[in-house]
Amino acid sequence: MRFLLPLILLSAPAFADSPVVEAVEATRQGDAWRFDVTVSHPDTGWDHYADGWRVEAEDGTELGMRVLHHPHVEEQPFTRSLSGVAIPDGTARVVVRARDSVHGWGEGMTVDLN
Repeated sequence: MRFLLPLILLSAPAFADSPVVEAVEATRQGDAWRFDVTVSHPDTGWDHYADGWRVEAEDGTELGMRVLHHPHVEEQPFTRSLSGVAIPDGTARVVVRARDSVHGWGEGMTVDLN
């Protein structure tokens, strides 16, 4: 039991470096949607940076992805857009999740489309 606490504390920094979706604005544009997503991440350069975000159905199906091609060391948080995302009829909510080049996908933010 006394070894459990040090293991928990050692694992905590891994979560701290994951990308965070700070805000999402979803706008319907005809039959598709535009997503303006604000992400924060302690980018350190090409070896560790937020390299994308995606829009998912609640079951995890990817509906659209924005690839981020470079680090944003001096721009935190930052906002990028993705247009033309097809959302299946009857979908009331989606999840937006960001990824980094070291830890992969972070926690998602649920977005109400109504």
